[in-house]
Amino acid sequence: MSLLEVEDLSVVFSRRGRRDVRAVDGVSFSVDAGQTLGVVGESGSGKSVTSLAIMGLLPRRGAAVGGEVTFGGRKLLGMRRDELRDLRGKELAMIFQDPLSALNPVVPIGRQVTEVLTRHRGMTGTDARREAARLLDLVGIPDPDRRLREYPHQLSGGMRQRALIAMAVACQPKLLIADEPTTALDVTIQAQILELLKELVRQEGTALVLITHDLGVVAGLCDRVNVMYSGRIVEAADRRTLFVDPRHPYTTGLLGSIPRLDSAEGAPLLPIPGSPTDTLPWSSACAFAPRCARSLEVCTTVTPDLEPDGRRALRCHNPVPAEEAAAVGAEGRRE
Repeated sequence: MSLLEVEDLSVVFSRRGRRDVRAVDGVSFSVDAGQTLGVVGESGSGKSVTSLAIMGLLPRRGAAVGGEVTFGGRKLLGMRRDELRDLRGKELAMIFQDPLSALNPVVPIGRQVTEVLTRHRGMTGTDARREAARLLDLVGIPDPDRRLREYPHQLSGGMRQRALIAMAVACQPKLLIADEPTTALDVTIQAQILELLKELVRQEGTALVLITHDLGVVAGLCDRVNVMYSGRIVEAADRRTLFVDPRHPYTTGLLGSIPRLDSAEGAPLLPIPGSPTDTLPWSSACAFAPRCARSLEVCTTVTPDLEPDGRRALRCHNPVPAEEAAAVGAEGRRE
């Protein structure tokens, strides 16, 4: 059995007087101990909502969560709040996308980091502060003893992000969900954080779910990749298969829109046309059809299933031919 198993997960947001929004629609995947799973897609594709549903952090009112999430043989959906609190921070941890809203603005950084150590590792007093300073130093925060006394608004965006990462890795969790963990960091610190996450996976056998827009990070860190669009997985494959031979038009569009150093001077980028809001309902069509250059009539009238296709799973009526996919994959490898 995998460490984390997600089966037919769905999340529907409801507001009085407005149409329901199905943010996640039948997502299934699994993650083994010591494995890194990348989840990629544009903003609004359901990546962060999926992670919040797994962690049990969605509001109880206005958000209907369905399906099944199993972690280490335990069912997370429907678990009592006190049981979830015992798991979160110790065995389950998450690095949030926006550190300014994730950190408490009126509590010093030191207290927020030591709270994790006190709650889950039984450390108190000087020992907790010493370990908190070590964690801040580990993620590249200079003068950690002084930073422990400061409030979130006194830290730069990058430092706040690193403080969140320190809190998340403090207990060497079995599962770590990282939602755009390097967005606010400069290149050198980004490399340091990614190496820290690699080391956590390698030494502790931590399962890592990495949510990101950066396909370069995915190529260097992930074992498997799920590509999401409008709440559903449209392509899932191991890293090499996805980058060498992408078959879904959305995947090839993401790879084709990456700037490359070997492009001719003045060569335009090839973005995916339209926006993520240009969709059709999955219940009766392919949501990507309005933006897809390979769209057929069947794409607007029949829902494609996620079906096995060799070493991948693919949700598409008219996938990219192997020779075209190989050309995109070759450019992605040069990148």
